Amino acid sequence: MNETVETAPIPVRHRCDALVCGGGPAGCAAALAARREGLDVLLVESRGQLGGTGTSGLVTHWLGGRSGGGREWAVGGIFRSLSEEAAALGIARLPVDSDYPTKYQPHGWFRGLLEGVPFEPAGMAAFLDRKMEEAGVRVLLDTQAVQTVVRDGRITHVILANKDGLTAVAPDVVIDATGDADIAARAGCRVAVGRDGDGLMAAASLEFLMDGIDEEALGAYIHEHDTPRFRREIAQLREEGVWNFPYDIMIAVETDRPGTMMINTTRLCDVDGTSAASVSDGLRRGRREVMELAKILCGRFPGFSKARVKAVAPMLGVRETRRIVGRKVLGVEDLVSGRQFPDVIGFSAYGWDLPDPKRPSAQPMAERRVAIPKWVPIPYFVMLPDPVENLICPGRAISVERDVLGPLRVMAPCMAMGEAAGAAASLAPSGSFADVDTAALRSLLRSRGAIVDIPQ
Repeated sequence: MNETVETAPIPVRHRCDALVCGGGPAGCAAALAARREGLDVLLVESRGQLGGTGTSGLVTHWLGGRSGGGREWAVGGIFRSLSEEAAALGIARLPVDSDYPTKYQPHGWFRGLLEGVPFEPAGMAAFLDRKMEEAGVRVLLDTQAVQTVVRDGRITHVILANKDGLTAVAPDVVIDATGDADIAARAGCRVAVGRDGDGLMAAASLEFLMDGIDEEALGAYIHEHDTPRFRREIAQLREEGVWNFPYDIMIAVETDRPGTMMINTTRLCDVDGTSAASVSDGLRRGRREVMELAKILCGRFPGFSKARVKAVAPMLGVRETRRIVGRKVLGVEDLVSGRQFPDVIGFSAYGWDLPDPKRPSAQPMAERRVAIPKWVPIPYFVMLPDPVENLICPGRAISVERDVLGPLRVMAPCMAMGEAAGAAASLAPSGSFADVDTAALRSLLRSRGAIVDIPQ
């Protein structure tokens, strides 16, 4: 059906130096960094609160920013300052390995997850509100960026949709922190979607919180039976016809307090996060599955007999959709070979984590035993789309081979990219991100506490 509809002229309601589309970790860091360098910043977010998947998606765990059992920082700058301030306020925690001498530790039951920053989602959303207010960032919530106007290789206007109807903003530069390359795709930039060959994407998840969990009983069972993700128990439940899900592991992560856990277990295959119909179907399937799973947990898993569902995320947790295809693409071999990049703007301390689209408990890169550096470098060029000049794309929609998303798609490295993108907005000559002096950018980031050099 090719029918079109003519619309009335769209008024230009906003002008700004930098428009940030998306208020998740990358977008929040980008807005704060750009404002810190003196730019007039407008941040638009489609949900009713900031924080993205961490708050609206209830993935209450900033991963990839610490290492060494929680004693080292791989991501500094805005990520570290927000983490430390939130921890001081009691919104977040900074666990270290010495806190958990047994095999059981409640932040994922593997040391790499212990090094995350668990937090309370409502408190974090309010905390981010306050940080934007203090910085002077203008914020529009419940607002989607739905279209672009491009002239001579530059975005001149972005069309917004909210309770005001359709309005336009005229920015000097645009930071696409949607995580789905929405702005880049609508501006005509080259993008790739999903796995090579079939375009399939990693399963989505609908996260939920449960409270009333007896962590002492849960931890004792895990320690005694050496079963951190309950593979044996789930196999038995499958034989009994109780467990009919396509995944084989149970993942529960303590939030900001004992007894309340994020259940990161559901894996919804065949969800396309760029399709409204597919996302809607995923949410419906997810809610049904959450209730089925919670009933099994309460009836058959140690420590859950008195637990209850506290909250179900209103937002689907999507692991991958579009990736921009820039003039350069960061590949697996670049990481495996230890290649050095002169334009590194940050790092990730996270491993390969991008499940197989059809085997949602399987990690193909781990199965292949592909080595990964302790500190995964993030070159500036991964954020540069082609061919729009005044657009930059921090977050999980970057120009990388699909498997490279594993260590880079999580929230702390996304904040590192966002901070670099916001700082780059202040250095872009004539609004061209490709012409930014990356040595000057690295120096600026370093002066702001960001980590752009591997510690010697």
